[in-house]
Amino acid sequence: MSATAIILARAGSKGVPGKNRAPVGGRACVAWTIDAARASRTVDRVVVSTDDAEIERIALAEGIECVARPADLASDTARVDDAARDCVRRLEERAGRSMAADAALVLLYANVPVRPSDVIDRAVTLLRESGADSVQSYQPVGKNHPWWTARLEAEGRVRPWEGEVLNHNVYRRQDLPAAFVPDGAVISLTRRALMLEIAGVTPGPHAFFGLDRRGVINPEGSVVDIDSPRELALADLMLRGTHADR
Repeated sequence: MSATAIILARAGSKGVPGKNRAPVGGRACVAWTIDAARASRTVDRVVVSTDDAEIERIALAEGIECVARPADLASDTARVDDAARDCVRRLEERAGRSMAADAALVLLYANVPVRPSDVIDRAVTLLRESGADSVQSYQPVGKNHPWWTARLEAEGRVRPWEGEVLNHNVYRRQDLPAAFVPDGAVISLTRRALMLEIAGVTPGPHAFFGLDRRGVINPEGSVVDIDSPRELALADLMLRGTHADR
């Protein structure tokens, strides 16, 4: 059941500059994800991939090994799967051998300081027991349901986003079909999937999830993925004082 967790923690960010090292609940944001990875019973190795000297210092102080992330994989347009593949290749160069094709990997974003304590283990367990290529965490969409999405056209005219009937003719939240959105808490996947070695996968930005994609569900509001100052403030409020109490 053991897995290698790769924490992706680049220096830059347009929405919240330096968010991965920003103070959240009295600690650097990345430190909360380090804690989550170390607390997981299915993770036996934690690595931070970063281009930021301060994040590297924080990780090393926590006893976490680091892998240098090239500048071209740390830009606003760089894809996380490219950065993760680079990290795996560098780890394999250090070890002098490749990981097994079905080795379990866990991708964690450093800008997610709030996530359920068991979500990593649930994802890795499902990956192993199902034989899937990847497992991603989701949350219910709540009121932001796709059936309630509309277009606002000229002069403020309201049109359905799809189809001909506005809101699919559903006006009570409890009558909406269940729908979920990725929440950023965790992605668990095999090395084979990450390295794009599964035949028949359609090329594209999500090809690294493989063919057999599974999901685990988190409660609504249980994950804070920091992409705005508001989310940074929310995470700080939720975590304030919790580190001192440990």
